Amino acid sequence: MAQRNLGPSRTEPVFDRLTIIGAGLIGSSIARAVRKVGAAKSVVLADASREVIERARALNLGDSYFTSAREAVVGADIVIFCTPVGAIAEVAAEVAPALKPGAIVSDVGSVKGAVVAAVGPHLPGGVHFVPAHPVAGTEQSGPEAGFASLFVNRWCILTPPEGADARATQRVATLWTAIGANVEVMTPEHHDLVLAITSHVPHLIAYNIVGTAADLEAVTRSEVIKFSAGGFRDFTRIAASDPTMWRDVFLNNKDAVLEMLGRFNEDLTALQRMIRRGDGEGLFDLFTRTRAIRRGIVEVGQETEAPDFGRQSANEAEEGA
Repeated sequence: MAQRNLGPSRTEPVFDRLTIIGAGLIGSSIARAVRKVGAAKSVVLADASREVIERARALNLGDSYFTSAREAVVGADIVIFCTPVGAIAEVAAEVAPALKPGAIVSDVGSVKGAVVAAVGPHLPGGVHFVPAHPVAGTEQSGPEAGFASLFVNRWCILTPPEGADARATQRVATLWTAIGANVEVMTPEHHDLVLAITSHVPHLIAYNIVGTAADLEAVTRSEVIKFSAGGFRDFTRIAASDPTMWRDVFLNNKDAVLEMLGRFNEDLTALQRMIRRGDGEGLFDLFTRTRAIRRGIVEVGQETEAPDFGRQSANEAEEGA
């Protein structure tokens, strides 16, 4: 059994001034985690929505707050974009003139090739770009949805572009490790292919099957809700994810998603043939192989057997800390 990360503890600051742009689930969770362990001397939060930034202020998530991203990055040692992927180029262009020499820019987007292409051209010389993707989250959104333990024992994938500064990459890795994450480094292209099958296509299937259920004329909406079995409930949880974020994911990782979706359709056709032909042995073999994958995920600590994927217990543990 793999040993689980029991959580971050107080640490020496990795950065003096850390700026987070976007105070939603991921941004607010980073702020909470960084402040909890002391990974930065000062945490700055920015969000274009005055309402969101005032909610973040009321929750005491940072040390200072801005609605202007450009003002928020002044003097920052690291800037983390926690905005939808579709908005990241505009934000990068806005903040670029205000970045200090030697600053590090990172992000949390679940697409990396498009982010590298969108952000890189805007950054001035002497500013280091280290894209990142924490593979963690819930279907909730907004600053109230975040919690400091969100990243504990989860993976954060760093995808530094070719020629990226090694020291800057290491500092970003140290930050994520400090707040409880395990860090892996890969190319942006490989990241997008891996995440297409492990995250993006599953989300697309969830959106589709929930939409199919909602459109069935022979089954009422109330029956779909009332008699939802565990499998469908899991699909609805995924399909409740932020629509803006996932629209941008599919549009910005379309090549990898379409490639994996094509493979999925081929395998689905094979499954249809098994059912049509009464191939019980083939079905049993497939289900045995997929069951082993699930057990492997649990064994390496990337999931729990608790209800709601352990999220309720994670929140309760934090509240009791």
